[in-house]
Amino acid sequence: MAYDADVIVIGAGLAGLAATAELVDAGRKVILLDQEPEQSIGGQAHWSFGGLFFVDSPEQRRLRIKDSHALALQDWMGTAGFDRPEDHWPRRWAEAYVDFAAGEKRSWLRGQGVRFFPVVGWAERGGYDATGHGNSVPRFHITWGTGPGLVAPFERRVREGVARGLVELRFRHRVTGLSRSAGSVDTVTGEVLEPSGIERGQASSREVTGAFELRAQAVIVTSGGIGGNHDLVRANWPERLGTPPERMISGVPAHVDGAMLGIAEETGARLINRDRMWHYTEGIQNWNPIWDKHGIRILPGPSSLWLDARGNRLPVPLFPGFDTLGTLEHIMGTGYDYTWFVLDQKIIGKEFALSGSEQNPDLTGKSIRDVIGRARADVPAPVKAFMDHGADFVVEKDLAALVRGMNALTKEPLIDEAALHREIVARDREIANPFTKDLQVMSIRGARKYLGDKLIRTASPHRILDPKAGPLIAVRLNILTRKTLGGLETDLSSRVLTEGGEALEGVYAAGEAAGFGGGGVHGYRSLEGTFLGGCLFSGRTAGRAAAGAVG
Repeated sequence: MAYDADVIVIGAGLAGLAATAELVDAGRKVILLDQEPEQSIGGQAHWSFGGLFFVDSPEQRRLRIKDSHALALQDWMGTAGFDRPEDHWPRRWAEAYVDFAAGEKRSWLRGQGVRFFPVVGWAERGGYDATGHGNSVPRFHITWGTGPGLVAPFERRVREGVARGLVELRFRHRVTGLSRSAGSVDTVTGEVLEPSGIERGQASSREVTGAFELRAQAVIVTSGGIGGNHDLVRANWPERLGTPPERMISGVPAHVDGAMLGIAEETGARLINRDRMWHYTEGIQNWNPIWDKHGIRILPGPSSLWLDARGNRLPVPLFPGFDTLGTLEHIMGTGYDYTWFVLDQKIIGKEFALSGSEQNPDLTGKSIRDVIGRARADVPAPVKAFMDHGADFVVEKDLAALVRGMNALTKEPLIDEAALHREIVARDREIANPFTKDLQVMSIRGARKYLGDKLIRTASPHRILDPKAGPLIAVRLNILTRKTLGGLETDLSSRVLTEGGEALEGVYAAGEAAGFGGGGVHGYRSLEGTFLGGCLFSGRTAGRAAAGAVG
């Protein structure tokens, strides 16, 4: 039986595009499959803010940030917390990825026309000791053009492969099985779904119009994770994070369902670290949703007062932007699945950014004029739209009205006005105290010593109850599903491994399906800016390895 291609790539997200682009460069023939319509090419990367983790970059050096390979590796390992026998390959992938981020990653992307916003963000600051979780320095580089700007060069390379006769794009092809016809896995079967003209991200029809069977010398699985499948998220929810939330919103569309992971496992692949996952605690319901339960993440600066459902301040160091999963663990121990930011207009105007390409039209559209306009605005337009229309936002001139609005959004009226007033007044007193004992106030002052934060990410310290800084704002924060940190176990050539540790002949994996490399390169936690880069690095590795193995 003849082969239909040299390699079949399953999933047309960023990892799949990167793998296919490398196969094209090697002159290999590729069939790229995806269950969604062509307008969704690029997958979740298209919707992203475009953040990338670099080490000792020119952007960092211009801002007087002293970074190094040794410091980045210390931060990665302290964050990952590798402690399982199955962490052998994830640890090797982590070492390789830090090498990549400190080495050719930036020049490789620049060579394809990718550029970066000059101000480097400081995400996941940790707040523990030097060897624990978090970034010791700012490393979050925003792609100029956000997610679409990062997808573009890889989509271009793939479409050039189409023009050369090396790539077939087959959308609306849903894989249901992998099998062997010889010694290695070489057959992909599935269903053809009816054509769909829906907008990117919207739910597409699942009406089946036919079947397919394709053969190739190798198969690369780049099908993504489980974040759109809340039942699967709950089934894999780790005990260490408490009881799964009763209610979650989705940072990814429903078709990110994890089905391909189960198919690969049935074929003999080893799926590891399935209880490691990355969900955000600062999710808000999109007032203009594209998919079901569509949520957006707030990328917060450090000044908002973070309260649990009963109005108690979250403990040190669970400040905005410090420790995502530490905060999630604490929240799930409170008996409620939501929290609150309490702040004012001065803080929201300076410190709130919204994750997602569509929420950042200035950066996505590469408009210098609009970026300058955002910096000059009292409140950026996308944030103002949530203040005006968002279901989770309460905006009022006085605290009594704010508390009434907060309690109206929840099943029980849990916020006590007098207690909240005492909490805010106590915090505001510390602002006037240069010898403060409030560690969040210390962190605000520390953040403003970094030029990037002082310019665009951290409001000058002030009293929240100062009328000049108003109106007052409360934001109900929901659990937002996002990334799968575990996945198919792979060696450093992206070959998928079996339970016995041998290569599953003919099968490779990359991106979120491979836990972004090795089956869990991030360990328990992420340093942020590492998801897109993990897709690129593992996709490139898989494409190059498969290209070398076929012919």
